[in-house]
Amino acid sequence: MRAGLIVALWAVAAILIVSLVVLPISLQAHLVAGLTVVACMIIIKFFRAQGIWRQIALALGTAIVLRYVFWRTTSTIPPITEVANFIPGFLLYLAEMYSVMMLFLSLFVVSSPMPSRKAPQIDPHNLPTVDVFVPSYNEGADLLATTLAAAKAMTYPADKLTVWLLDDGGTDEKCSSQNALAALQARERRAELQALCTALDIRYLTRARNLHAKAGNLNNGLDHSTSDLVAVFDADHAPARNFLTETVGYFTADKNLFLVQTPHFFINPDPLERNLGTFQTMPSENEMFYGVIQRGLDKWDAAFFCGSAAVLRREALQETNGFSGVSITEDCETALELHSRGWTSAYVDKPLIAGLQPDSFASFIGQRSRWAQGMMQILRYKFPPFKRGLKLSQRLCYMSSSMFWLFPFSRFCFLVSPLCYLFFSLEIFTASGGEFFAYTFTYMMVNFMMQNYLYGRYRWPWISDLYEYVQTIYLLPAVLSVIANPSKPTFKVTSKNETMDESRVSELGTPYFIIFGILLLGVVATGVRVWAEPYKADLTLVTGAWNILNLIIAGCALGVVSERATRRLSHRVRVERPCRFVMGGEVIDAVLRDVSVGGARVHVPPSVEPRLKKGAAGTIEFQPFANLPIQHLPVEIRKVGMDDDGLLLGCRFMIEKAEHRKMIADLVFANADQWSDFQRNRHYDIGVLRGTLWFFMVAFYQTGRGLSYFLGLQRIGSSSPPAPSVAATVK
Repeated sequence: MRAGLIVALWAVAAILIVSLVVLPISLQAHLVAGLTVVACMIIIKFFRAQGIWRQIALALGTAIVLRYVFWRTTSTIPPITEVANFIPGFLLYLAEMYSVMMLFLSLFVVSSPMPSRKAPQIDPHNLPTVDVFVPSYNEGADLLATTLAAAKAMTYPADKLTVWLLDDGGTDEKCSSQNALAALQARERRAELQALCTALDIRYLTRARNLHAKAGNLNNGLDHSTSDLVAVFDADHAPARNFLTETVGYFTADKNLFLVQTPHFFINPDPLERNLGTFQTMPSENEMFYGVIQRGLDKWDAAFFCGSAAVLRREALQETNGFSGVSITEDCETALELHSRGWTSAYVDKPLIAGLQPDSFASFIGQRSRWAQGMMQILRYKFPPFKRGLKLSQRLCYMSSSMFWLFPFSRFCFLVSPLCYLFFSLEIFTASGGEFFAYTFTYMMVNFMMQNYLYGRYRWPWISDLYEYVQTIYLLPAVLSVIANPSKPTFKVTSKNETMDESRVSELGTPYFIIFGILLLGVVATGVRVWAEPYKADLTLVTGAWNILNLIIAGCALGVVSERATRRLSHRVRVERPCRFVMGGEVIDAVLRDVSVGGARVHVPPSVEPRLKKGAAGTIEFQPFANLPIQHLPVEIRKVGMDDDGLLLGCRFMIEKAEHRKMIADLVFANADQWSDFQRNRHYDIGVLRGTLWFFMVAFYQTGRGLSYFLGLQRIGSSSPPAPSVAATVK
């Protein structure tokens, strides 16, 4: 009875919305209705109303979006007989309908995401065995040592935990290469990593040939191991001590569970965050996916494997003969196969690893190209909407995840469409300036409000537009190539820990300056057309405003591709941890302020200043989280500074043995709470109006900075100041 009543209410609501969508009303009435809906959404948002009120706000927004779709479909597409207008006009229409479809898929996925889970209790007498896989290809020993030491230190019985380094850089194939230098380097790498694994009590494993890239490497690990569960960490993803205690319990509670995925947290900014100077204040791009989208997918049992920071059940993997390797995104493909076979997944919304993002813009684009091409391969080979075995909700979720990577097509259309009119007088949008403004303005406002409802604390206004724009230029040909030839892409490892020792324009930056110049000419064309055709001024001004929005985003992108110099060799993590600084026979009470895998900043009393000089050697003693055989690290003082409370010593770790690497891993990565605290400080909703004002000011600043780099006005090797802060611009 109750279920029938609910269905009836939803049916009535749907009928009302459809009636409102197709109701013939005047332009003024539509504008008033649209602004009224926006006002209602703002009021509901202001009072932080949740539950049914949140659904009402999203339903109101949906009605306006559908009315815009109805108007675009029935009134604005150029006649098919006007081929020059119809072709670009219809492509723009398809781009808009794609965006609307992705909006509705997002509403389905994340309108009511799964609340954060609490880890089930683990029975200490009935623990499954765990193999930890750390696949590697070309990463250095220092980077691998930290991850392996952190994995070895996880809280779990030693007799039930085996850590494996899966080395694809020292395979037999590489060691016997016809290239003598490459063969020598592979043999030296193998010997070095074997020695490292022996020192850390880690199992080293390589294979004969580099077949099927990462998937093949992981499957080789499965062939040589036997544990019940498999944890996977990328070479630069160091786990916290409680990673297994927060994840293994789910497998004992649910025998049908094949995956527990955790977020990827990064201790360094991506190129956009670093070059715009927003890492400390603005939520990262990946936090929208891991903070909202994965929780939404989890509600529909569609949270998928992300390649690292996850635990999988061996029994489930055996059904698919291991990790799938048809596409270059083996993680999502594997999850899709297992979901279609009836296995379930779970997402734990707590960062339990810390990793590295690409430092350079070129590496960032390379990584995203692989993701986009891999998802296109899944769409071509597996086509999730028709995948047998999936529930309808899972089909929609995988459809959302894979089709998202078609955004370069829509972004390209939105970029060039206003130029078609301004430069070539192509009327690809048959509407008056007033109609265009009324319908498009209310649609955009409602769209921004809905996005703010869904992702407010995790993604600020216009940032998604910027991320998509900077990727579009290179992802568009990458996606086209895989659509034409889905077997063409090959797995390429993303470069990490790159050195950015000078300020420069990225080697991929030239197209962004060319596009900026073309859009700038569009502004000139707007003025010329208004002067030459005053009777079309309304349409020209609206189109010109659209072009200016594109110009603002393109100007901000100039700052993204203008690389800031970074002098630090390793990325620092803020801590507040008591320690003792020992030099000679003197013991000084001190506090660790920030740490990295290469060194630490130590705060000591000012009274000891005369005895602490640059180049002096000593040790730092602290209480580790793990039960380690030693509790001290040898250091060399590299820098002596001062603040209001005392001296600040910049120290470099002097690593002499494997135990020192374990101490560093414990110091930097053992405590997962610090990652959650860091994220919480960035998770606040800036709002649509304040966020727009902030973005436009940042874009203005970054346009100037990018042009100064391009014209050679930026001093090489310097690091310009960060972008204006939120506090400075809107508070």
